Amino acid sequence: MHNQYHSQSEENNRQPAGQYGGHEVFDAHEVLSGVIGILDHYKLYEQHVQDPELKTMINRQSSFLLTTYNTMVETFHTGKRPSTPTLVYNMTQENNVSLGMTPGQPKTPAQSVQELNDENISGFMLGQTKGIASSLTMAALEVTNPVLRRVFADSVPNIIEMGYEIFLYQNKHNYYQVAQLTHEDMNAMVHSYDSTGGNQPH
Repeated sequence: MHNQYHSQSEENNRQPAGQYGGHEVFDAHEVLSGVIGILDHYKLYEQHVQDPELKTMINRQSSFLLTTYNTMVETFHTGKRPSTPTLVYNMTQENNVSLGMTPGQPKTPAQSVQELNDENISGFMLGQTKGIASSLTMAALEVTNPVLRRVFADSVPNIIEMGYEIFLYQNKHNYYQVAQLTHEDMNAMVHSYDSTGGNQPH
C-alpha cells in the first residue's frame, strides 16, 4: 500500500514536467531565483535602514513578494491555476516628481558597511526591481504553459509599481534627480513624432 501511494505521489510530482519546454524551465528558474534574491537582500537591508518610511516600504514589498513567490512556485509545480491568485500591489507614495538638478557632493564607493545609508539601499532596491521586471517580461514571452505565463505576465505590473514607488521615495529625498533638457531641445524632442492620417484598413 505504501509503495502504491509512493508511486502515485511520484507520478503526480512528475506530471507537470510534461507541460513545459526546456527553455521555459530555465526562464522560470531565473525568475524564482531573482525573487529569492530580492527577498534575501531586503532582509539584509532592514538592519541598515534608518528612515522608518523606507523600512515600512521594505516590509510591505517583502510581504507582497513572498506571496507572489509562493503563487509562482505552486503554479510551477502543478502547471495549474494557483490557490492564491496574483494580487495587485498598491504603492503608498504620492505621484509627485521633482524635476531638475540640485548640485551635491560627488559620489564615491563606500569603504565599509557602516557607510551605507538609505540612499544606497533604496538604490539597490530599485536596481533589483528593474532586473526582476525584465526577467519576468522575458519569461512571460517564452513560457508555453498558459497558467504560468499568465502568473508571470500579471506579476510584471506589480514589480513596475514597486520600482516606481522606490523611485518616488528617492526623488522625494533628492537621491534620484531628474535632469531636464533646455526648453528648445525638449520641445524639439517632444514634437519629433506625429500621428498618421487615420487607422489603416485591415
